[in-house]
Amino acid sequence: MPRIVVLDGLTLDPGDNPWDELAALGDLEVHDRSADDEIVPRARGAEIVLTNKTHLSAESLARLPELRFVAVLATGYDVVDVAEAARRGVVVSNVPEYGTESVAQHVLALVLELASAVGEHAEAVRAGDWIRAPDFCFWRRSPIELAGLAFGVVGFGRIGRRVGELAHALGMSVLASGRPGASPPDVPWRPFAWRTTAEVFAESDVVSLHAPLGRGQERLVDRAVLATMKPSAFLINAARGALVDEAALADALERRVIAGAALDVVAHEPMLADNPLRTARNCIITPHIAWATLAARRRLMQTAVGNVRAYLAGAPINVVS
Repeated sequence: MPRIVVLDGLTLDPGDNPWDELAALGDLEVHDRSADDEIVPRARGAEIVLTNKTHLSAESLARLPELRFVAVLATGYDVVDVAEAARRGVVVSNVPEYGTESVAQHVLALVLELASAVGEHAEAVRAGDWIRAPDFCFWRRSPIELAGLAFGVVGFGRIGRRVGELAHALGMSVLASGRPGASPPDVPWRPFAWRTTAEVFAESDVVSLHAPLGRGQERLVDRAVLATMKPSAFLINAARGALVDEAALADALERRVIAGAALDVVAHEPMLADNPLRTARNCIITPHIAWATLAARRRLMQTAVGNVRAYLAGAPINVVS
């Protein structure tokens, strides 16, 4: 049986999403997480390696001559040097779709928190502010009605389209953009207006990022882009942290260039103590949990096991290398 090593399995299975089906395919060894100096010793001799966020660099791949297949436990696969893997004949697969509903739901939760401040006001009540209030109601800031506002989606793939559908259900108009020069997608759901990315930022009351982190996309949202947004606008990022210039966003929030931001990702994870967004004005941050519902994690596990099974059958699927 092939030796199979999972380098960082804890987030996928913290105890509620077992590896039983994968274990049936080979001699399985699962590690909660692996430091850089543990990658090669743990993966040495393995034909199959699974990784979520543990990097498999060209140097590591060169020291793993028995490796033939890498299954990435995510959609993004920049954790693997895919070009080097291909040069060495190592097949790399990903999980192209598993968390659409969960991520879209989380994006909506972030938008609603910025608009209605449910959590903020619940905490105020817990702190006794309503008990001390002279009137029958109070608010720290007036809630915002989203119906009639413009919701911008930068990156109109599966998740971006689903987020657009939810925004449309709230009564918002949807502006969408894709890669430069891209045409509107031919999809059944059509109540959206196609715009350039620059137009989406300039015209939207809420902008949600769903673009991949490809070449040239790092710090897509920089100081210049933020300056084009409405002062009342919100920025949402549940895609990749490096899409945003974090120092520029923190400064824009403090100077009220835009009204607020809500993020589920940051450029360095876990978050660094000196990240300027941690204390920025009207900035909500959740710890990369949009993907983490049990339903989504079960789909991820099933697809990853299917990728391994297909490789062993000699017909790899979801290949990115």
